[in-house]
Amino acid sequence: MPDPDAIVVDGGEIFSPKPKGQLSILTLGRNIRQVGGEIDWRNLERAGLNIEHLDAHGCLVVPALIDVHEHLIGGSGERGGFSTQTPEIFLRELLLAGVATVVGCLGTDCVTRTMAALLGKAKALREQGIAAFLYTGGYPVPPATLTGSIDSDILFVDEIIGAGEVAIADYRSSAPSTAELARLVRQAAVAGMLAGKAGVTHFHVGEENGRLQVLRELLDKHEIAPEVIYPTHVERTEALFDEAIELTRRGVTVDVDTMEEDLPKWFGRYADRDGDPERLTASSDAAIMGPRTLLEQVFKCLEAGFPAERVFRLTSTNPARILKLRNKGELRQEFEADVLALDRASGGVRHLLAAGRILVRDGQPIPENWVAKSNRRIEIHGKTR
Repeated sequence: MPDPDAIVVDGGEIFSPKPKGQLSILTLGRNIRQVGGEIDWRNLERAGLNIEHLDAHGCLVVPALIDVHEHLIGGSGERGGFSTQTPEIFLRELLLAGVATVVGCLGTDCVTRTMAALLGKAKALREQGIAAFLYTGGYPVPPATLTGSIDSDILFVDEIIGAGEVAIADYRSSAPSTAELARLVRQAAVAGMLAGKAGVTHFHVGEENGRLQVLRELLDKHEIAPEVIYPTHVERTEALFDEAIELTRRGVTVDVDTMEEDLPKWFGRYADRDGDPERLTASSDAAIMGPRTLLEQVFKCLEAGFPAERVFRLTSTNPARILKLRNKGELRQEFEADVLALDRASGGVRHLLAAGRILVRDGQPIPENWVAKSNRRIEIHGKTR
């Protein structure tokens, strides 16, 4: 069945992420053509377009999720050995999590998990219809790169938009000096500037007492621009989180993961302490937990009574800004048609569009190309919802 030329999504309540009310969205090709207003059906039909209609009654219609931190080829077992390595993330998991844009990374293991494998996974996801990017490197410094350096990775590989996740305040860190980190961050930032990419350095923050001290030193002693520093896992403790809030007041964007399934707690603390609503993102850190955890936690924030506009910023406009994804993160004319219709009652995905292609229709994802011909049965038994 060929992809439609135009898609109309109507009947849902739109958050762009700003609240817009119950309006229709018209997509044409990869982009959003119209939000609200009367749709000129006669002209569309006269143009001979193949038009598909998606009913979103009872749904919140929002920008499809941008998940800024996933271990797309799986995570290392670390303390448990090789048998506790986690498997790769499959397209179906991403689609049922409402994700149309994902950023992959390496972590502790940069030996059996490689940049080449991560890049291959990103390219596969792109072929399957979603936008996939990655950070170059991993926990250690010097970083494990694809071409031999951070700057050439960012300059010459389309999918690579920054460096990371570099470990700090963690026993698994390679304990780089602040000067070494400053060189790494500047290298990524300059390459990003030359390539028109984000050029951020994504920092894994561990549980050691140093917390965010090294990031403050990068700002104070090395005059690093705050917009290229992007720490994650800042919700480990209240003391760490409060330090992260202070960094946002200096222009740093921080990320919380949803591994512990407590996003409402941290989102509430951030709001109570007047954190800048544009400087906080949320990610799944998918590897052990699945990508769907992020969507579930976003829905939990809505159920807790937090304003929908501020909640949806965590996975739309805020990550799009820090990662310089200039035509993503909003439901507005000429932006990419990444549209999520989220069932208001269940929190499940009813429809998902990625760059104007329908990848989930009525709760059913389009199968991965090899899955349609396979007799494999892949199940992960663990926590159930």
